[in-house]
Amino acid sequence: MPDLDFLGREIERMRIQMGRQRKEILQLQRAGIGTASAQALLSRMEAKVESLCAERDALKAAQPRQTKGRVLGGRTW
Repeated sequence: MPDLDFLGREIERMRIQMGRQRKEILQLQRAGIGTASAQALLSRMEAKVESLCAERDALKAAQPRQTKGRVLGGRTW
């Protein structure tokens, strides 16, 4: 199972890739070229990012929370 760092990097990489894909779709539309396959790819990428985000959120929720060990503004030694 991937860790949180990997999931974060993968989500960020795919979001950048999706932005490029959107720009490419706009260029194709301006040129009058069909974009059905490009839009289908984009929707698959969006679904993948959503599943990665859900997996990341589940991993975050499963991690134990770290407490600072301080009491009402006490010093840290």
